Amino acid sequence: MFECFRDGAGEVLGRADYLDDFGRFFGSGIHLFAKIERGQTFREQGSPSWEAFASGDWAGALRLIEAERDSVDAFFRGIARRGLAFRRLRIVELPVTPYLQWELNSFRLRSELGEQIRVLDAREVAELERDGRLPEVVVLGNAVMYAVIYDEELKGAGARRFLDPGQIATTLTEFEALYRRGEEFGRFFAREIAPLGPPAVR
Repeated sequence: MFECFRDGAGEVLGRADYLDDFGRFFGSGIHLFAKIERGQTFREQGSPSWEAFASGDWAGALRLIEAERDSVDAFFRGIARRGLAFRRLRIVELPVTPYLQWELNSFRLRSELGEQIRVLDAREVAELERDGRLPEVVVLGNAVMYAVIYDEELKGAGARRFLDPGQIATTLTEFEALYRRGEEFGRFFAREIAPLGPPAVR
């Protein structure tokens, strides 16, 4: 699975070029946004809620997530009018890291407002990771896909871009196979995340 992403394949784009490229394809009439997230800790550039979480202000982080409700609702209403399906598969190791606890709380809002999120226990993909972890993959319809690159500080640093239609079609098939195995987000969140106290941030 996901063999085309091995060995550093793809055209490397820096962060600014990746964001520009992504925006161009995202606005081009695609029918599907599909994303696999595997890493358990990242640094979220430009997120006030993440900054609050990282500083130890858990209540503030949750308030800032909720403060985005109107803008997130408007975003998903807009993509629904376009006929765009927005699907995310989150690979999770248990017990969750503090970062993942924060992220899944932000996903709760997105799930409520239209994002189709499923969660898959990392143990379910162990057989696929004998030669390394699954990549962080973004697929935009049949047009383009990216393997997201992170720097040493775990901040987004760009992506490797793939434009080959055959590779994109294969990756979408592999994504759907894993996505079907995932658990519905709301059920996972209620069982594993909602009962947790504030995370301990170091």
